[in-house]
Amino acid sequence: MKTENVVTGMMSALLACTGGAILIVQSSHHLGLDRTELVSWMFAVYVIGGLLNFLLSLRYRIPFGGAHSITVAAFLSTAAVQFPWPELAGSFIMAGVLLALLGVTGLFGKVLEYIPKQLMDAMLAGLILSYAVALIPSMKEAPIVGGMAVLGFFLAPRVSRAIPPIFGVVVFAVLGLVVSNEMPQLPPAEFVVPQLVMPSFTVRGFLSVTIPCAVLVLSNDVAVALTALKKNGFDAPVNRTLLITGLTSAFAGFFGGHATNIGGMMSALCSSEEAGPKEKRYKAAMVSGLLVALFGLFAWKLGVVIQALPMSFIRIITGFSLVGVLLGSLQSSFSDASYRYSVLFSFIVAISNVSFLGVSAAVWSLVAGAAAAKLLGEGKAKEKERVPTQ
Repeated sequence: MKTENVVTGMMSALLACTGGAILIVQSSHHLGLDRTELVSWMFAVYVIGGLLNFLLSLRYRIPFGGAHSITVAAFLSTAAVQFPWPELAGSFIMAGVLLALLGVTGLFGKVLEYIPKQLMDAMLAGLILSYAVALIPSMKEAPIVGGMAVLGFFLAPRVSRAIPPIFGVVVFAVLGLVVSNEMPQLPPAEFVVPQLVMPSFTVRGFLSVTIPCAVLVLSNDVAVALTALKKNGFDAPVNRTLLITGLTSAFAGFFGGHATNIGGMMSALCSSEEAGPKEKRYKAAMVSGLLVALFGLFAWKLGVVIQALPMSFIRIITGFSLVGVLLGSLQSSFSDASYRYSVLFSFIVAISNVSFLGVSAAVWSLVAGAAAAKLLGEGKAKEKERVPTQ
């Protein structure tokens, strides 16, 4: 194993274990979960997710990097607050089963074509916009921490392209806590054994949580990861990967885990030239998977550490961790001239975060966008351009 494999694997793991972990803790706060439920959630997505990507990389000699879906975690903190924990767990399990069925039947590509990516990106942008907006008041509340975080965001990539900006944000924001004398005293943490959740399966949960979770994992994690791998010369088994991802996600749901999957950014990093010679890059993903799983094993301790941090610090890290996702979603959704009002309607409905008839804003966002596209004939020009190539 080469140094490039280890360093890149560490950088990949940090993507999941910094902003992603903080986002889960913040989401658990919004959902009103106790410490045992939080530890079970983190254990599920990090241990199972880390082992999933480790074993996939070892089996296929392809650099699968990932843990859980950050976009789904962001979605849950706003769109699922009215759901009890057992109903959410049941919805997560159904989402995993749905992903597995798509892998078995080979309908993955058709599902993504049926729901225009522009509308999915508009929905995602609307759902996570509040996190980016919260950066400003949080930085006003903690100016030293916020200023240091901004400095870290711009300095990290200048040191090395392999270092993600969020790594610089976390390191410099922690320094800001120390400089401003706001570093909290860490309370003692007792060991907590992850607990199984007795799931509740409901139609409401399927419509409002299962479908959006599955769509977000497909479009913002699996599809991005597979595209990045192909771009870097790796031909991943699409249907088999999706089947295994779905099964492990369903299993994680019994502990309250929202998803375990290959990740777009992490797979892109582990499969890039920075990870070393092409035939050895899968080892970078294996390092990433092991570190992610190790992080999950200590969730009982790390969750307490994150919970003790000031809320302004949490919001700053969360906002920066989603800036790239927000930017990419906005660019993808609003840059396509064949979709105009449909994308705008989808975006506005998602921002409202208003549920109706027991169905979340995320689903209504897609319904509104799809209906507008159909009634206004948007997207047809793009469809006609594809006809001659078929």
